[in-house]
Parts: sequence; structure tokens; C-alpha cells
Amino acid sequence: MSDANPTDLVAEVFESQRDRLRAVAHRMLGSHADAEDVVQEAWLRLSRQDAADIHNLTGWLTTVVSRISLDVLRARRTRPEASYDDGLPEFVVTLDNVPAPEDDVVLADSVGLALLVVLESLRPSERLAFVLHDLFAVPFAEIGQILGKSTDATKMLASRARRKVRATERPTGVGREQREVVRAFLAAARDGDFEELLRVLDPDVKLTLDTAAGAVVALGAAKVAAGAKLSATAAVRGRAVLVNGLPGVLSWHEDGTPLTLLSFTVTDGRITEITAVVDPAKLALMDLPGPV
Repeated sequence: MSDANPTDLVAEVFESQRDRLRAVAHRMLGSHADAEDVVQEAWLRLSRQDAADIHNLTGWLTTVVSRISLDVLRARRTRPEASYDDGLPEFVVTLDNVPAPEDDVVLADSVGLALLVVLESLRPSERLAFVLHDLFAVPFAEIGQILGKSTDATKMLASRARRKVRATERPTGVGREQREVVRAFLAAARDGDFEELLRVLDPDVKLTLDTAAGAVVALGAAKVAAGAKLSATAAVRGRAVLVNGLPGVLSWHEDGTPLTLLSFTVTDGRITEITAVVDPAKLALMDLPGPV
């Protein structure tokens, strides 16, 4: 061991921690690309340090990744118009079949990504305290050093974040009732049954249409029902999928390229939110199953 190159040893430790560091950054930022950038920046900072002065390399790396991620989150807050795409979690889309044991990892990842949507509601300091402590078991004293706060203040941040998560998080998994509500909506859209559409839509339902020209939002059951032709196309050409653990529909063009991705949030037997991605460029970048 005495003949080993110290630089090689540091690189070896960094590589052994890369997956964990990437996971921390991803839970903080909700973007795989941003997480990769953060981890790369952490490596560049490490390469400029004298490793002999770092007593706990794993802790040092966690601190650096957390601080860089915190800076990115705070920058998003000051420039929200520039962070619309970057702030959205990636979609994990799988065919909605009865899960086999080998699908457990995919489903677990979907649930994890669904949590990112909830984390978007937290302030940067709350998000860091919650992510590091509750998801990665980092002691409050260390988190406090990263935030420049006392241990007690850091505990309060994490507690406040935990309450917000519990208040807003959606049930994981897709039950029979949720599937039936979505099927009823799609059938009504296909048949042009306006009254049935109103029955399955929450009065305050929100539709977000992600187009090449930007996001378009419609609020209210009447407006969403009136614009349900898009869903009618999906009902005819699409297949049931899970989108970040939520029920959805993926449809394709005749040449097999993706046409539309829909995801639905169902609460108390009614659809409260619909997200529709129709931007061909975004659909092309997603890892989507092909038509079967």
C-alpha cells in the first residue's frame, strides 16, 4: 500500500462513491444531467485539493456535492423562468402490466422519481436537510455545517420538510380504482361523452400540455373536457403505462415514433391532474417502450 500513488487512491475512493454522490445530487435536483454535472464539479474540486488535508474523504465529497446542489437550487429560485425544463424530474415510463419480481427495481425507481415532484415544493434548505437525513442518513450535525446552521435548527428544517412531504405526497402504486377512472375518461373522450367526462374530472382539474412551443395550462373540468380530443387519439392508439408510478397512456404514430404521453393523478375517484407531453423533441429524448 505504501507504494501506491496517492492520486490513484483518491480516484479509487471517488469512483467507489460516485453512484452515491450522483444519487444525492439527483434527489436534490431532479435531473440526471444536472446530477452528473454536480458530481463532475466535485471531482474537479477534489483534484485541486491536497488529499492529505482531508480527514474524511467520503464526508468531504458529500458536503461538496450538497453545497453545489444547494447553489443550483437557489439559482433556480432566483431565475425560475430559466429552470422550467431543468427542474422537471425525468419521466420513467413502463408498460402497465402486472409486475413480475424482476420489475421491482423499475417500480421502485418510479416511486422515487414521483417523490421528486413532492420535493419541488420544499425550500432549498428544507430539501437538503430532508434528502440528506431521511434518504441518506447523514447526521444533523454534518448537515448543519453544510447549511451554516445549528444542529437544532437543522432538525427543525428536516421536520418541517417531512410534514410538507407527508401532506402532499401521493399514494404510491396504481390501484384498480385509479385504472378504472382513467379508462372511463379515455372511453368518454373517444365517444365524445361530455357529461361522462365531467363526471370523472375533478371540478378544479389541471391539464398541463407540454408542446414544442412551451407549456399550456388549462384549469377546470369544462375546459379540460372540451379539449379532450387529444385523449381520444390516445385511447384509440395508445397503451396503458406507468409514468413515475402514476397511471398513464402512451400512443405512437403509425411509423412507431411516440405521439403522446399522458399521465393522470386520481384522487377520491376523480382525475385531479393530467400531464400531456406532445413535444416530439422531448418524446424522442425519453426512454419509452415501443409499440407492441
